[in-house]
Amino acid sequence: MKIIVIGAGAMGSIYGGRLSTGNDVTLVDTNEAVIDHVRENGIVLEENGTQNTYLPKIAKNADGTGTADLIILFTKAMYSHSALENVKSAIGKDTYLMTLQNGAGHERMLSQFVDTDHVIIGTTEDNGAVISPGVIHHGGKGVTNIGLLNGNRGKILEDIRESFDECGFDVRIHDNIQQLIWDKLMTNVSLSVLTAILQCDMSYISKNENAFAICRKLIEETVAVASAMDLEFDTEKVIQKVRSVSENNLGGYTSIMMDIKNGRKTEVDTISGAVVAKAHELGVPVPHHEMAVSLIHALEGLKN
Repeated sequence: MKIIVIGAGAMGSIYGGRLSTGNDVTLVDTNEAVIDHVRENGIVLEENGTQNTYLPKIAKNADGTGTADLIILFTKAMYSHSALENVKSAIGKDTYLMTLQNGAGHERMLSQFVDTDHVIIGTTEDNGAVISPGVIHHGGKGVTNIGLLNGNRGKILEDIRESFDECGFDVRIHDNIQQLIWDKLMTNVSLSVLTAILQCDMSYISKNENAFAICRKLIEETVAVASAMDLEFDTEKVIQKVRSVSENNLGGYTSIMMDIKNGRKTEVDTISGAVVAKAHELGVPVPHHEMAVSLIHALEGLKN
């Protein structure tokens, strides 16, 4: 397959590197230092106690790459539109766009560039961290869950599974991928967002009666929206799952909390904002989520 992977951070490098062993892969990134380093040295993944070098092509844009079969988006959500504009020349009538980004609602952005029949959404359980430009610690291999936005089980999904699995991934195809995405979202829109607002570790939320009461309200609103989408969640089971994550993460800090702490913009619009957008579409009241989104954006404006 001719694949473009947008974003040469940890996850883009893991997927771009590994997929290059069996596909025509171009990594696209705007960081000149990363581009120069990867061109000279390739992508080095530290995995299972060894260092493996992969040699995908890398460029600042998609000019000259030709039409892609698949474009995978690994940028932060706030950069998605500009990132896709940057590879627009490689998007043809048969090109599929895939997002494995955190959060939900990314399909609204992807649908501005291809029709909804060519949008693939999913989640990944792989994880990694950038050690230095082009050098990535691949912390653990997990399942890559994918599904077409339209709910069909198209041939493209089988082609992706075959191609990805040959390169060391474990792809699972789902008819209702939104169930998995919103299951993953439940913790982020409650526990994670609250740690950003309160600037605390994850364990504090379950320890503090007032904090967990707000957490519960956020979960209840999220389940209500999911139910309106015909997704199935048991509110009390979700609450207990989130409580357990909190209790088991003493000293654990979420990425959105660290973004606020370090004065960076957050991905709240595809976390809590995804719940608000879908709630407005379906007519479900979500006042706690609306407040959470406003508070996060207000905190983004503070200078630390």
